Amino acid sequence: MRVPFFEMTAEKRHTGVVKTADRASSVASSATAGSVLRVSGADSDLIEGGTRAAVIRLLLERPAPAAEIAERLGISAAGVRRHLDALLDEGAVTFRECRSRLPRGRGRPAREYLLTDAGRSRLPHAYDELAAEALEFVEQTAGDVAVMAFARRRAEKLIEPFHRELAAAADVKGRIAVLSSALSHAGYAASVDDVVAGQQLCQHHCPVAQVAARFPQLCQAELEVFAEASGTYVQRLATIARGDSFCTTFVPGPVDVELRDPLHGSQHHVALQHVDQQHSAQQHRPSRPLTEGTPL
Repeated sequence: MRVPFFEMTAEKRHTGVVKTADRASSVASSATAGSVLRVSGADSDLIEGGTRAAVIRLLLERPAPAAEIAERLGISAAGVRRHLDALLDEGAVTFRECRSRLPRGRGRPAREYLLTDAGRSRLPHAYDELAAEALEFVEQTAGDVAVMAFARRRAEKLIEPFHRELAAAADVKGRIAVLSSALSHAGYAASVDDVVAGQQLCQHHCPVAQVAARFPQLCQAELEVFAEASGTYVQRLATIARGDSFCTTFVPGPVDVELRDPLHGSQHHVALQHVDQQHSAQQHRPSRPLTEGTPL
């Protein structure tokens, strides 16, 4: 006698899910095979993401039409096309007409899908490790001076496209705004916040944080370039490379000084900016380092 997988009376008119005798094993095996299940929430996102990752790994081997992808993953052609359409919208894959020596019949030409550079970027990479190994080699063969020279050149290249805007800025505040734009253009997601004694230049992302954690010269050279480009003393408060939430650079604002004329009894207010080019270029860190959240 055949035993039903579930009680029909209790489940009658319950069409939200499709149950089997062993749902857990079914989900696991289906996710492994890449099939699309009628589930919701986090389970759905996990399985959908796993299927698309499987499609990308398959296309990494060679371009393939949707029918071949469906056969190799063990899912329907319609399901594969849905994932391919999503990957096309994201720019992860593209397509071309299938190459065949046989004459083509009626209907739309068959397509084969292949990965784009954006699709390949989703695969694991070791760029950070490669960069760190390269800097280690430079340090071992040419010394710390060579590492610092590289870090300096890299920091200078961050602001090179904005030299004209920096030269046209009327004051320090304007130059800091240009620096923020230059950093955002380079992928650092920068912003400027006004604080009591000046401004804070914040970098909410660091593309080289893992390498900078091993080679702090990258942060040091960056700070030197900031000081020279802004024309004033700057102070690093926090860095992502040291485990802070974001990189913060403090830029002091102008100080209003009252000058008295003892002979005539007159008063003058003069706004003085912390400008010391030699000090800015050679000494950027205070004797007592500040941390993120330290009151200024």
